[in-house]
Amino acid sequence: MGKKKDKAKKLKGADKTAMKTDRKVNKKIKKEMTEKGEDDIEQLIANFVEQDKKRAQITEEIAEPPSPRCNMSLTPHPENDELLMFGGEFFNGNKTFMYNDLYVYSIKHDEWRLVKTPLVPPPRCSHQAVAMQQEGGQLWIFGGEFASPTQSQFYHYKDLWVYHISKKQWEKINAHGGPSSRSGHRMLASRKELVVFGGFHDNIRNYKYFNDVYVFNFETYTWTRVEPSGPQPAPRSGHQMAVLTDGRLLVYGGYSKVPVKKDADKGTVHSDMFILGLDAKQGDPVKQKGERWKWTLVKQCGVRPTPRCGFSLATLPNNRAVVFGGVLDTEEDDEELLGTCLNDFYQLDLAKGKWQDLELKGKRSFEKKARRRKKDKEEGGDDAMEEEGDDDAGEEEKEDLEDNLNELKLKDGSTTASELAEHPTQSVNDVSMHGPQTVYDDGVFKVSMGAASHSALGDHLTSPTTSTEQIVRPSPRMNASMAFKRGILYLYGGVSEEKEKETTLSDFYSIDLRRMDEWRTIIAGDPSKMEWIESSESESEEEEEKEEEAGEDNREDDSNEDGNGDDDEVGACSG
Repeated sequence: MGKKKDKAKKLKGADKTAMKTDRKVNKKIKKEMTEKGEDDIEQLIANFVEQDKKRAQITEEIAEPPSPRCNMSLTPHPENDELLMFGGEFFNGNKTFMYNDLYVYSIKHDEWRLVKTPLVPPPRCSHQAVAMQQEGGQLWIFGGEFASPTQSQFYHYKDLWVYHISKKQWEKINAHGGPSSRSGHRMLASRKELVVFGGFHDNIRNYKYFNDVYVFNFETYTWTRVEPSGPQPAPRSGHQMAVLTDGRLLVYGGYSKVPVKKDADKGTVHSDMFILGLDAKQGDPVKQKGERWKWTLVKQCGVRPTPRCGFSLATLPNNRAVVFGGVLDTEEDDEELLGTCLNDFYQLDLAKGKWQDLELKGKRSFEKKARRRKKDKEEGGDDAMEEEGDDDAGEEEKEDLEDNLNELKLKDGSTTASELAEHPTQSVNDVSMHGPQTVYDDGVFKVSMGAASHSALGDHLTSPTTSTEQIVRPSPRMNASMAFKRGILYLYGGVSEEKEKETTLSDFYSIDLRRMDEWRTIIAGDPSKMEWIESSESESEEEEEKEEEAGEDNREDDSNEDGNGDDDEVGACSG
């Protein structure tokens, strides 16, 4: 008994010590924020809430397109030809801005409407949004994070909200037992439930990544934590999830880090894939709630994307999904990472775990196909044309989508498994114009990096299929939002990274996946909105680098003057 009491005392003592430490740290942080002229983060959020409450009524007005932002949600309306954008963040190199505005984009009229209500979720980014058809249409929001203007403080949410689209009203759902505060998680609707997986929490002092699974029931409005059987995915955030036609969920990629020593962390970019679904072997799922879910590791095949973070994914019909962009970080030295943003385009067969590198055909290729189809109809006679009729138009579009996604070839310059066998010395430094390519053979992959000299305002690259035609595609980026509606894929904003400079974007693109010709620019990038303010620390570092480079140049000049000029010329020629 004595030992148990002593152990309990030790635990209580440890708790008290931890509480004292937290109080000291919080006091120190508040003092630092006061010196910077910044309020406590909870007070900052409270100020936003009070400001929103001052609105007397609900308004919806035609507005300018959303400002530059990333890590927002872009969700297809469950019925109408509209997209709903909520939240996001913008960093200009000196200050962070957080948003909680709700925009509605009308696809038919190509216009944005801004909805303002007295009750609205506080500003956030890296949250999750899911649209449902029930009760005239709903938009469900969970979690996310708020960063102070100086990024010295972070607050993670664990609140659940629903926006009733037909009523234009937000409602906060008070349901206990849900996921802890987090951002970077993923949430999807499967059958009559919301499923949340993963994410992370960071309060500057420490951080934690999650691999837990929570389910919210739409009928009972209750949360349940489930503990699936099978191989568990490692804790992660920034991954992607897609729902299959049978209700199972696919999880791919993500990022996590662990501390290795004081003030040093080791990051991991995940490229594994899992399926989460009901375990048919467990019998009645109602009687065995804790065991009815199961993880299954997916063996991927095809031309897989290089490991990356911040990529975008949209789910298509018939167990298909498309992936765009992201960032590939490589170690420049022990302390710095070099980020290479990407704008490559992949298709994923969700049921088979098969990847395919998508190639844009260009307008000429599509127009040629259209002329051929028209000629075939004319040769078939009037009867054949009448038989098709207007009722077959939708089916024809569906066939076009399937044809274009199933029959695409690898881009020129991509590497096959047989080529790797013939050229075993191929390395990360091999270059092709179309971005990174990865081929996996028996679990081993090799990467050939593509050129990263793309403008933040967009690309007009030469197509691999037509030597003279210029094909429009979005510039390389990460943390953009992507949504699919009626055969069209939409892409908005994100961040373009170049060394220390992170340019937040506000451009808007679409591509007809039934044509796969090229991206259409809906809103071009505006240089005047791409604000970046160099911090005093960055400027001083640049000055130091310039001074070091100047010193090296002077030393080289001195050595050349002292050395033998003829020998230098021989060395240059022989090299």
